[in-house]
Amino acid sequence: MGGSNGVVWVRAAALAALAWTAVAAAAGAAPSSWVFYDASGRLVYRTWGDGNTIMDFSHAGYGGGGVALPDVPAVRTLDPSGGDDSAALQNAIAAVAARPLQDGFRGALQLGAGTFQVSRQINVGASGVVIRGAGSGGKGTVIRVTAGSPITLFSVKGSGSPSESGAVEIADSFVPSGALSFEVRDAAGFKAGDTVIVSRPVTRAWIELLGMDDLVRDGRRQTWLRPGSRITTDRTVRAVSGNRITLDVPLTDSFDARVLGSPVGTVARYTWPGRISQVGLERLRIRMPAVATSYRSIVMDAVFDAWLRDLVVQDGVNCISVAKDSRRVTLDQVQVTHTVPSTAAAGPADFTCTGTQVLFNKCQALGTGSWPFATQSTGSGPIVVLNFHSTQRAGISPHQRWTTGILADHCTLPNAPRRTQGIAYRNRGTAGSGQGWTTGWSVAWNVTTPFFLVSAAAGTQNWCIGCIGERTSISDADGIYESLGSAVSLGATNSLYLEQLRARLGSQALARIGY
Repeated sequence: MGGSNGVVWVRAAALAALAWTAVAAAAGAAPSSWVFYDASGRLVYRTWGDGNTIMDFSHAGYGGGGVALPDVPAVRTLDPSGGDDSAALQNAIAAVAARPLQDGFRGALQLGAGTFQVSRQINVGASGVVIRGAGSGGKGTVIRVTAGSPITLFSVKGSGSPSESGAVEIADSFVPSGALSFEVRDAAGFKAGDTVIVSRPVTRAWIELLGMDDLVRDGRRQTWLRPGSRITTDRTVRAVSGNRITLDVPLTDSFDARVLGSPVGTVARYTWPGRISQVGLERLRIRMPAVATSYRSIVMDAVFDAWLRDLVVQDGVNCISVAKDSRRVTLDQVQVTHTVPSTAAAGPADFTCTGTQVLFNKCQALGTGSWPFATQSTGSGPIVVLNFHSTQRAGISPHQRWTTGILADHCTLPNAPRRTQGIAYRNRGTAGSGQGWTTGWSVAWNVTTPFFLVSAAAGTQNWCIGCIGERTSISDADGIYESLGSAVSLGATNSLYLEQLRARLGSQALARIGY
């Protein structure tokens, strides 16, 4: 980050202080019994149920975790004109997108210091395109939205959908959450490097087990998830041995024939020519109109290996979304701040994520009236929220319909009250349109907030480990609370994500992402 950007340095220093305060609080603390280093220095995991474990979250982020965000050379520059810069900005992006790919990149569009006025949506739809400002504060780059009605400022999206082929049945009757491998009926069509979609069926028996078959609101029956649909997980084959397929990233849910039937799922190869990769937005400030309506800053979807870095978003509603078809994305030091509170009955979310392998690192949600962080329907993590801070009167709250594999690690949410807890892994029942169970196999680790609500659906688990605050409960069974009121220790950082990353890739991986 440029030294001229005083706002960024102050913000980074404040976040670092929060992180190291949490580390200091855990000094001399006991380790967790669920994830810990053994006498030989190996990171080990305790199992729950039939072999389920807390998953290895370290694969979240650009490049699959532990990979530095690239600094892409500028190939085009653009300065603000003093008038409407929408067309000039879109044309400059198109010029970069027209360049040939070299090692995955076409180049960066370097925006000059000052204020760009933008009145319409700006699209990034080609691989290898980066938009970089001169800094997110001070004398950096500001993009001020002047549209008279709500727009999405940046749409960073690929096109189309995955084309699946060669689906085979999973042969195992049970695959635990956190597993990397499973047997299939015939693995002859698979090889290392194949991109695959693992499908888990939604069955009536599973819906009934979770109590989601009897949702009634205002006399009308609600549908949580529809029997016959499926939940998909996007992965890459790491190895094939006989009929055993090993994936690059663990599964976030269990596959159990007792409620899913036989087969418990399928795996299929896929291609996706329209998905874009190596795209980023960085080092700029976005100013939305100071109104509490749906001006959205950034939506990312159908992207692979993408990032947002050193961004400040002021105002807007439902500001940043990393949608379900996004994979291997890092948001690094992204701040959302509001000068106008949202007063909507159904509060918007500053950050929303339903993608897979997504890391939110040192991000902030500041203001009143919004949910700091939410997920949507049927996502499969890992989704990691690391060293996150919010002043909102709500917390990290999966919103609806079963997104699995979320980690909140060393987060501080000091203003979240009892009814909208700082961590809410829960069943939302008939809220909304039958949002029901929001998450399973998710973890809160060394989080500080006044109130926690960590419940567990039948046959699944959620964990609250080393967290500082008060437990709240509803009619559903509690998840696992360990060391509530005292942080737990783990290695040099006391961070689950960072120590998992160290165990997998070595200490240099932490240095590459700024630790």
